[in-house]
Amino acid sequence: SMLTNDEPEHKRLRSAVQPGFGRRRLSRWIPMIVERTDATTDRLLANAEPDAVVDFEPLLRSIALEVVLGALFGAQFASRAAEIGELMQSGHDFVARPTPPHRLPFGLQQRVRADRAVLDTIIDAEIAQRREDPAGDPFDVLETLVAGGELTDGEIRDQVVTLIGAGFDTTAAALAWTLWRSTLEPGLWQRLGDESARVFGPIGGTPRSPDEHTLAELGLADRVMRETLRLHPPGALTPREAAVDVEIGGFLIPATTIVVWSAYFAGRDPSTWADPLRFDPDRFLDPSDEQQTAMRAAWVPFGHGGRNCIGFALAQMELTLIVARFAQRLVLDPITSSVPQPVGVAVNQPDGGVPMHTRARSTSHEQHVPAT
Repeated sequence: SMLTNDEPEHKRLRSAVQPGFGRRRLSRWIPMIVERTDATTDRLLANAEPDAVVDFEPLLRSIALEVVLGALFGAQFASRAAEIGELMQSGHDFVARPTPPHRLPFGLQQRVRADRAVLDTIIDAEIAQRREDPAGDPFDVLETLVAGGELTDGEIRDQVVTLIGAGFDTTAAALAWTLWRSTLEPGLWQRLGDESARVFGPIGGTPRSPDEHTLAELGLADRVMRETLRLHPPGALTPREAAVDVEIGGFLIPATTIVVWSAYFAGRDPSTWADPLRFDPDRFLDPSDEQQTAMRAAWVPFGHGGRNCIGFALAQMELTLIVARFAQRLVLDPITSSVPQPVGVAVNQPDGGVPMHTRARSTSHEQHVPAT
């Protein structure tokens, strides 16, 4: 996959996949993201007692997986999210173990291989169907890869599996942190709900069809997303290999040296961020040109340059839209006033899940819609 290849193979694979994440496609996915969020909220409110404690972690993983499957394969394929999620779970468990992964063909490793074989069969069948019927949805990524003709079926399958795994696990973790931080900050969840009511239209009223203009108007939700990823990037540590000799901070790093860099530490660097441990979405509201330049360099939850996350725009859209829609429709109160500890080997996620006292937001006294 792109994640495990160096140049020039990485560039070839990325060039083939990149068109699948073009701006027009991203805009077409906005209604799908909102619809998936609303469907999850409807199920939650239908099955949970008022003010019940709900662990949102599995719900967030479900939404993130449905969205990435919808983007990769089209909305109809997202109905298989539960089946595919179960097949992906063994790989998630294997990578998340505190002990180093092994190649011995037994135990969990054997389960991972078996589940991967089933997943490969599902994706291969979908690729074959696209080959037979090229008049599919031109706005899902798989259709773009098949029509592009630059990759073999095996290469397409490997990219798709990578995009599923990398696209929903990290996003679900970021969503978990976003719920924690925005509900622990006094008044912030209410502000998010008020903004969403203005943008989407009041609950119970005539809904506004969401599009790229809707996304652009969710300024507070966007800042909450950015501040959450600054403090809690899903990938806390990332290895890179120096391609050439390079000097950084007075230290010579020879070519082929493995360097581990951290979006987590970059986001908490006091030389860039004022009061760096304070959760303050409005720090992104109106920075000076100098501040903006420094913040852009230090805000790296998706990396930078030619190896940045290929799905970064989709992930940012998801985080902004999902938290905004939740805030409009749900009143959430965390069961503790403390920020949970981070856990995880491959993905940085909150310890203990996301347990919240949950009820439907009222259309009257709990939802205020200030004039714009």
